[in-house]
Amino acid sequence: MCGTAGMFVGCAALTQCPKQLLLHRVAAADAPEPPSPPGDYRSPFRNWHERAAVRQSPRRTLREDESGRHYFPPDLVPITQHPLVKELPAAVHEELLVQHLYRYLDFTARLESLVVNRTVLSIAQGSVGVQLPDEMRFDAYKIYCDEAYHTLFSIDLARQVEQRTRIAPRLPRQPFFLDRLHRLLDELPPADGALAEILFVVVSETLISASLAEIPDSSEVVAAVSGTVRDHAGDEGRHHAYFAMFLRQMWGQLSPAERRAAARLVPRLITTFLHPDLPAIREELIRYGLGEDDAHRVVAETYTPEILSQHLAAMSRQTVRYFESLGAFDDARALEELHVHGIRK
Repeated sequence: MCGTAGMFVGCAALTQCPKQLLLHRVAAADAPEPPSPPGDYRSPFRNWHERAAVRQSPRRTLREDESGRHYFPPDLVPITQHPLVKELPAAVHEELLVQHLYRYLDFTARLESLVVNRTVLSIAQGSVGVQLPDEMRFDAYKIYCDEAYHTLFSIDLARQVEQRTRIAPRLPRQPFFLDRLHRLLDELPPADGALAEILFVVVSETLISASLAEIPDSSEVVAAVSGTVRDHAGDEGRHHAYFAMFLRQMWGQLSPAERRAAARLVPRLITTFLHPDLPAIREELIRYGLGEDDAHRVVAETYTPEILSQHLAAMSRQTVRYFESLGAFDDARALEELHVHGIRK
């Protein structure tokens, strides 16, 4: 296993890459369904040169005339609504929102550069283990450019915010989702790990457009933040459409056993992406002056099992539908995994 997400592609060891091995396993599978013919692919990137953020959006910079605006929408940071947190000084509230922005930008940069683009590059180079129309492989290079730009503008904005606010980012060694993804991949045999990583990219790219839609283009938020999110969301809408089609192509090339394994992994991959890092939230609250018991209370009362389940269900609804349309949850164990992870169809 190499690379942050477990599979580095484009290296001298390509012939040993689990993704390449997956291709041979698929070819040897018992009568897998053939991939959709090239004519079935309708590219979501027909106007990419005119519409992609990297091609037409300006650099988003902080303005001087935005006093009173937040660096992140308070409504999207649920702990800010708890009575114990509301009692904290106003300066703490603003720092809490700034730190949330840093985490959001760091999450974006790490996801795009360390996970998504590794798989996207292997799609473009034909080493992902899925046979695709040539135009679909070419479009993967456009996604690669998009994701690299999303990484750049996330880091750029974080640097601007730190310079303006003088609030240093307090970030984990790596985002919570990466820790969980690594643990999951470590538990799986290499070939299943390859499939899991590809599935994680499909899941994240079809989930992320829903999460971006939550962040409003509001006069209460500094314009550079809302503009950056708007740029990101425009690109991710195209990525969402692409990976929904990629999933169909891949599914038709998996053996029945691989489909069952994939279906049972999907609920865990969804929670890997969406579940909040509750221990980190508690630690942050303690740093802001809450006692340990109060910090536990805020987290327990803000992120109840019911609220977490509702959030997972709402955010993952379309992704679950894609897999359901392929018959993934006809498997009883896969359906049970959905329920175990609190995801309702």
